[in-house]
Amino acid sequence: MEFERAKLDIDGPVGIVTLNHPEVMNAVSAEMLGGLMKALDQIEDPKNGVRCMLMTGAGRGFCAGANLQPSGGGPSGSRDAGSVLETQYHPFLRRLRELPIPFVTAVNGAAAGVGMSFALMGDLVLCARSAYFLQAFRRIGLIPDGGSTWILPRLIGKARAMELSLLGEKLPAEKALEWGLINRVFDDAELIGKAKEFARDLASGPTVALGLIRRLYWESADNTYEEQLNLERQMQRKAGSSADFGEGVRAFLEKRPAKFKGE
Repeated sequence: MEFERAKLDIDGPVGIVTLNHPEVMNAVSAEMLGGLMKALDQIEDPKNGVRCMLMTGAGRGFCAGANLQPSGGGPSGSRDAGSVLETQYHPFLRRLRELPIPFVTAVNGAAAGVGMSFALMGDLVLCARSAYFLQAFRRIGLIPDGGSTWILPRLIGKARAMELSLLGEKLPAEKALEWGLINRVFDDAELIGKAKEFARDLASGPTVALGLIRRLYWESADNTYEEQLNLERQMQRKAGSSADFGEGVRAFLEKRPAKFKGE
């Protein structure tokens, strides 16, 4: 399915969303955000049977950040950059956070600015060896956005988050792995194939429970211990009432692989 600057391929239970403006290394525009929102509509439509989402970029990069051309819809000196975030970027980021299914990102090159934020929203962040991350905002006199000031210190600590944001230096994939920012690094030619393997594995799992797991970890960053215990109780009740739980127990007792349906 082709949308504005975005593409969706449904491969069985896996929905592959591609940022699709390679001429500008998939720099994000208002049109692209609209296309991505339409792709999410299809991902979340039960009739399409998508049980895991994979996001990557077309061409030689994942995403170069916001499109700074006057027609690109990104922040510029003549616009309220904060308003652009709230009306265009934040609704998309909130939908990524609230996805009820596992979400994998395959970072196939540069992930800069808000493109870095998009990449780090993945439950699993997989990178090509040539990929790198860049907090590019200081170079144009802006502050980090796309939720990066929330997620970066929680993933790599305040010191490293400040270093990336204040110095604006490239962070290669191998160093990002060493820091614990991402999950795996693959040779460039292997990335998409490996990412699809991970996505298919997740899609074949108990996706009701997997969706609840991602919600628990998102919520945990701001919860007290007691609040998290209470949330675990609530989520376990939901998981325990799923058909997949019954199938998982039967498969365990019968010593056979479980056949989960995401129900």
